[in-house]
Amino acid sequence: MRIKGVNMRNIMLFCAMGLSTRLLVSKMQSEADILGLELRIWAVNQQEYENDLALADVCLLGPQVRHKLREAREKGAKLGILIDVIDMMDYGSCNGQKVLNQALKLLDEKDKK
Repeated sequence: MRIKGVNMRNIMLFCAMGLSTRLLVSKMQSEADILGLELRIWAVNQQEYENDLALADVCLLGPQVRHKLREAREKGAKLGILIDVIDMMDYGSCNGQKVLNQALKLLDEKDKK
């Protein structure tokens, strides 16, 4: 985890259309701001994710595209990007705090490698 002003980290989310995930991104960004974390968090749809993947440090998939996890992890592995699926309940309730914590755990895991 990095503190504001020290090496911005990038978290990308992708879902089927990229629309519902934008609200989750907003809630995650608010939580990051409260914690003083400098993060760039954005959402894309499943057709755009390959174009933006190289810009991310970690990537989270919406539960509706969990079938893309294996493919996404293979692409992410080539770029050193860790990828996981957002819990369906956290996604459905738009729980920005829990999803942010999931992304931060991935960032910590990536930093340890």
